[in-house]
Amino acid sequence: MRKRKQLLKKEHMLPDNVLILPGWQSSDAGHWQTLWEASHGYRRVEQHDWMRPLRGDWSARLDEVVVDTPGPVVLVAHSLGCILTAWWAAHSQHTGKVRGALLVAPGDVERAELAAQLPGWAPISSQALPFPAVLVASRNDPYCRFERATQLAQAWGARVVDCGERGHINAESGLGDWPEGQALLHTLMKD
Repeated sequence: MRKRKQLLKKEHMLPDNVLILPGWQSSDAGHWQTLWEASHGYRRVEQHDWMRPLRGDWSARLDEVVVDTPGPVVLVAHSLGCILTAWWAAHSQHTGKVRGALLVAPGDVERAELAAQLPGWAPISSQALPFPAVLVASRNDPYCRFERATQLAQAWGARVVDCGERGHINAESGLGDWPEGQALLHTLMKD
């Protein structure tokens, strides 16, 4: 296993190997994930149904894309994409291909109002991620309290980055191309 991880680190990271994992309803035109996709060539993991997401379907799709991608991958998740990443990592046999994950603004699907809108996504996996991860949290995210985000990060073994009051860290947050997020991503992509 150690030898395999060393081999993955030696392989060059191509833009196609950076997988964008949007949350519920996908990421709109002004979202930093969409802007990164357009300007850097990163690849969105397209889901069958963005409006009525099924955890098993989304997880199977992520597994398929990871397996079909030559070389190592880096995951860039937002909101429900973070919850997907944790669930997938707890159940997949292909986590060894993941060099790291940037987890941004996880949605707390265990909260009653979100659980009602996204049935089948709770409980959130609390298993440690088998790859390095950085979790970026906002102090005024309407979908996940900052304290809860730090609890998730601790359970997942992720480093927490406090981005202040940036709402749900989406298009409405006014981040544009979000260069600070790019800098965090590049730390995960380094050889």
